[in-house]
Amino acid sequence: MAKQQLISLESDSRILAAAERLMMTRREYLQFCAALAATLGLPQGADAAVAEAVATKRRPSVIWLHFQECTGCTESMLRSEHPTLEKLILDVISLDYHETLFAAAGHQVEAARKTAMQENKGKYILVVEGSIPTKDGGIYCKIGGKTAIELLKECAADAAAVIAIGSCASWGGMPSTGPNPTGASSVAEVLGKPVVTIPGCPPNPYNFLSTVVHFLTFGALPAVDHLGRPKFAYSRLIHENCERRAHFDAGRFAMEFGDEGHRKGHCLYKLGCKGPETYANCSVIMFGDAGAGTWPVACGHPCIGCTEQGIGFAKPIHAMAKMKNIEPSVFLPRIVEEKGLGASLGAAAVLAAVAGAAAGAGVMVTKNLGLSHQAEEMEKAKKEGSKATESTEV
Repeated sequence: MAKQQLISLESDSRILAAAERLMMTRREYLQFCAALAATLGLPQGADAAVAEAVATKRRPSVIWLHFQECTGCTESMLRSEHPTLEKLILDVISLDYHETLFAAAGHQVEAARKTAMQENKGKYILVVEGSIPTKDGGIYCKIGGKTAIELLKECAADAAAVIAIGSCASWGGMPSTGPNPTGASSVAEVLGKPVVTIPGCPPNPYNFLSTVVHFLTFGALPAVDHLGRPKFAYSRLIHENCERRAHFDAGRFAMEFGDEGHRKGHCLYKLGCKGPETYANCSVIMFGDAGAGTWPVACGHPCIGCTEQGIGFAKPIHAMAKMKNIEPSVFLPRIVEEKGLGASLGAAAVLAAVAGAAAGAGVMVTKNLGLSHQAEEMEKAKKEGSKATESTEV
């Protein structure tokens, strides 16, 4: 019992030290680890393993390469709040090479990359942002005198894991759209082997963070689908958890930007929303700080399907999604107040109702008149009968 208490106290002291390092309270640190465990879909109690791993294990060395891209994935990382970027790269991972965030340049940067690869051989994580040009020997992207193809293969050779972050690295993204003059290709295509892909334009930074923490905690990357995407983030359709889903089921759609349905927050399916055929967790964890998080559909813009190859940047933004389940009729009526023809039809219905009521009233009046006439005749007959009786008696 005393030994268990000692172990518990030591663990608690390590957690407190980690919380202080991340500039969090103990409670905030445990909540952060619990949130990561929940995001990963880990069983109950796994948050303790995550907390212990972040507190005690050596920070994994990360080498981050940039190729054909807009740096949007890095920009997304810069805006993470739990933890913020400086806490992430200084206390959770060891970001040893990143061209955008380095203060140094030129030979100093390349020397840092080679040193990190040598000192962490077989243990570092390689993160690739951007597609790799392959046409004409890959001359359309060179860094330090080496083509993107050469750099990728050199860095991937001794990496413990390779992560393709963003749609460009995952499947070619926007640079690979036709006519694709540079022969832009994905990381997996160039390396000729499966890699972990975290698509999105940009992807949610917490999907990347959760993947790294899973590796840190269990020494292995999370389970992935047939496209290499972590199942914890890309196993459900956006449509299933969209806040506008109730409007879709009820047949309430925005037909054009700024119309009444759009202003009321109705479903964006008919404006080209690709949520019904896009696997991602955008509608669940959103982007930005948890207190003010949002995502495109919540802002009134259709999902463009950026996490799906052949949809994002390939399918026209106005083209309607192919439903994975039941597809509503294109001619499904809108449940909104209509004008013009609708008003005329409504007026006609009212007139018909009035006419019907009048006809019913007429029938009742006629019926009542008939009954009154019968009563009068009966009363007259009674009087005549009485007179005849009186005459007989006399």
